[in-house]
Amino acid sequence: MQVKRQNISILVDDNAMRIYLVSPDKVGKYPGILFYSDIYQLGSPIARLADHLAGYGFVVAAPEIYHRQLPLGTVIEPTDIGKIQGNEAARKTATSEFDTDANAVIDFLSKHEGVVSQSIGAMGFCIGGHLACRAALNPLIKASVCVYPTGIHSGKLGREKADTLTRLSEIQGELLLIFGTLDPHVPEDGRIIIKQALEKAKIRHQIREYQANHTFMRDDGYRFDPVATDQAMQEILSFFQSTFVNK
Repeated sequence: MQVKRQNISILVDDNAMRIYLVSPDKVGKYPGILFYSDIYQLGSPIARLADHLAGYGFVVAAPEIYHRQLPLGTVIEPTDIGKIQGNEAARKTATSEFDTDANAVIDFLSKHEGVVSQSIGAMGFCIGGHLACRAALNPLIKASVCVYPTGIHSGKLGREKADTLTRLSEIQGELLLIFGTLDPHVPEDGRIIIKQALEKAKIRHQIREYQANHTFMRDDGYRFDPVATDQAMQEILSFFQSTFVNK
């Protein structure tokens, strides 16, 4: 279906946080998805992925993850300098601030007139995959997709070491984790640590691995893999639809 796009802002800790909000053009009530970018924020590749998901019947809210560190509307270019800029903004953001932002967007979605308030999920890429995992600590999140999530196995996220692994048992919903087996940021030993922690915590989860590199779903980079992207997107849609649409 066709989608409508808008940019809005909500106040978090007295600071405006921009949200790219995209939803089905057809009036109705749909599941809501907290949608996290990678370290480059809301550039065209991430917006296209958000649009794609919304077209399948979801209200997608994508926040600027560095709204405390960078001017409103900042899109970081995926260059060497941009990588430094994105990582530096992450380094200066406290894990508790990321959590506060997540809860603010979840609250926004739960009150949105176009969202089924008990059908809220999360999804993210790279650092956003880690944030989507942490968002699942909120009991309103019924399903969360973590795409090549960085830092879960090592605790690397923001200003201090994140306690994500030790808090997995708090998750009440289900997780889908998508990895590239060629990803140097989440190597095999890191993936094993995550799998074992999920099993120990008895979290309902699914794991899909593709012979692809980090950021393989960004269509503007040299690591883009169209086949793996299409396969992963079908898995993501099936996962969300089985949770929210088919029940």
